[in-house]
Amino acid sequence: MFARVKRALKGDPWSREEIHEIIQKSEIDLDAEEKSMLSGVLEVSETQVRDVMVPRSHMVVIDIEEDFDEILSTIIQSGHSRFPVIGEDRDEVLGVLLAKDLLRYFGSDDADEVPLRKLLRPVSVIPESKRLNALLKEFRDSHNHMAIVVDEYGGVAGLLTIEDVLEEIVGEIDDEHDHAEAAFIRPDGDRHGKPSFAVRALTRIEDFNEYFDCELADEEYDTVGGLVMHELGRLPRRGESIQFGGFEFAVIKADKRRIDSLQVQRNS
Repeated sequence: MFARVKRALKGDPWSREEIHEIIQKSEIDLDAEEKSMLSGVLEVSETQVRDVMVPRSHMVVIDIEEDFDEILSTIIQSGHSRFPVIGEDRDEVLGVLLAKDLLRYFGSDDADEVPLRKLLRPVSVIPESKRLNALLKEFRDSHNHMAIVVDEYGGVAGLLTIEDVLEEIVGEIDDEHDHAEAAFIRPDGDRHGKPSFAVRALTRIEDFNEYFDCELADEEYDTVGGLVMHELGRLPRRGESIQFGGFEFAVIKADKRRIDSLQVQRNS
């Protein structure tokens, strides 16, 4: 502490690591939530887009050739407000569609003739290596709320929204759709020809075992999220997956503090 006081009197700048240490050691009067938020602010400047993006395989997209009913179904099922619109494949992102721009056509006799291309907003494209603090400034300056992430070869690697960035600072931001999808385990369609399930990380292992008629170990951990972290040996990144116990567990939503939700498929 004496060294820190001496340094402060000399006017030398403090590093992020030193500030983080002071916050966590309660040398200033802050509650747990305030500490977490301040730590999130410091981490944002060191975090790259690739660490928190929604991976390509989990992007909810709209095909430019889809009709009004198909687009409306995608919007209702996902609960999102912005959607990348693609051409021949996911590497060809033509623009971003806002759900509210379709409202004028809802119930209209002209619904089958929606001028989708004219409704598209410009798409922001960013590299995987971009820092979140720089992206947040870009979102603020451009008024865009979504960006498409590309890899070093120019292919689409995923997407990121302003909500994803803010969640790195303040923690998970639940909306009305999040609460509507609050079931701990629910069917989530088919992926690669196999049934897929959306599973909340807080699902108790005994409930998971009962639902899937399996026997995952629950002696040391109570929740599925805890077991996934144990098997991996660390907190996994969004989009990362691991196989054990006859299942594949893919992380759908997570931050630097915890896993929120998983996509689960049986291996056989």
